[in-house]
Amino acid sequence: MSDSVQHVAGAGRTRDEKRLLASTLVGTTIEWYDFFIYAQAASLVFAPHFFKPLSADAPGVASLLSLATIGISFLFRPLGAVVAGRFGDRLGRKAMLVMTLIMMGAATALIGLLPIYAQIGVAAPILLIVLRIVQGFSAGGEWGGAALMAVEHAPLGKRGYFGSYPQTGVPLGLILATGVLWVISSSTSEEQFLAWGWRIPFLLSVVLIVFGYLVRRMVEESPVFQEMLERKAHSSAPLQELFRSNTRNVVLAALIFVANNAAGYLVIAYFLSYGKTLGLSRPTVLLATIVGAVGWLVFTVYSGGLSDRIGRVRTFQIGYAAVFVWMLPMFLMMGTGSGVLFALAIVVLSFGIGLSYGPMSAMYAEMFPAKVRYSGVSIGYAFGAILGGAFAPTIAEALTQATGSAYAVGAYIMVLSVISIIAVTMVREPRGADLNA
Repeated sequence: MSDSVQHVAGAGRTRDEKRLLASTLVGTTIEWYDFFIYAQAASLVFAPHFFKPLSADAPGVASLLSLATIGISFLFRPLGAVVAGRFGDRLGRKAMLVMTLIMMGAATALIGLLPIYAQIGVAAPILLIVLRIVQGFSAGGEWGGAALMAVEHAPLGKRGYFGSYPQTGVPLGLILATGVLWVISSSTSEEQFLAWGWRIPFLLSVVLIVFGYLVRRMVEESPVFQEMLERKAHSSAPLQELFRSNTRNVVLAALIFVANNAAGYLVIAYFLSYGKTLGLSRPTVLLATIVGAVGWLVFTVYSGGLSDRIGRVRTFQIGYAAVFVWMLPMFLMMGTGSGVLFALAIVVLSFGIGLSYGPMSAMYAEMFPAKVRYSGVSIGYAFGAILGGAFAPTIAEALTQATGSAYAVGAYIMVLSVISIIAVTMVREPRGADLNA
């Protein structure tokens, strides 16, 4: 099916397109809610519950250990990407999306039931890390399937816009996770929140997963994958073929994502602990994060359509330039200790993050041929996450503790922005590439 035919066919399937976009949006939102609720709990409560007894003589180490568990899961995202990519390129995008959704939800709910160190000793942090690894494996397979379901269904001139829908799952998941934490934090005392309140967001995942599963079951398989079935175009070794002919694009995809993911995890996790060091209350910092995530959402949707007009590469370049320029002024504004300025600083940062994230689904899909596309986009994304956001909160916290200033964190993100803007500039503009098998 050619792009032009797909466009014409799609013109009469408005209901199917809406169902598709809703599925990718709902599914990724729920998956990232699960992933981010852990990251935020790691900044707020996991240190005293799971790691403080391991570092009683060095209080700052407990926080670093807690934040480091965020990054451990990223090390297993490539494995999830390889497995989901292998079977997603053979069995279909839809089957992998359902599998990863269930895995993520089960791990998240079990974290909400996990005994703490005071109850079962060293087994508590070990089990916590195991469940986080399951989350990482699931997240590694999730994004590629959702991105391709959206982009491969899209009319030729709207790939960026369609592809922005699974991307908005990140800020929406962040809004949902932070919003739930904000409600619980605002309605409980400090003692209640630490004792049992932090568990509620994890247990809520059961309800969300059931809802997401029902929505995703209603969506048809990607038309490009259906064409591959019709042509019997399966590769005998998709992963081997991927690296034989597409290694350069896998590496570029990873480096393109590095700065965006690192800057994003400042918003997701690091700013929660940084706000506390500035004397801001937990509800204030959570509310500022929600406001910033709304900006992230708006600019992500906007940038998908923008990339359809001016190109993927140019949109990325604008986004990363904005992140680079804003880093030091942002920390200067946050350093005032004002909750309003703290929130405004995150909103301005969200402009650069959104523009360097919204076009990613379309750009990555256009960089790889159909029979290795799931593997290519998933593995590139997963390795970019390892190099970028995996340990960004831990590195940021360590830099703050070592220098006594957050400006070192700004310099760290600026260096990554230069790397990513060079990588994206090395990509020949892929907009309009043929996606067919």
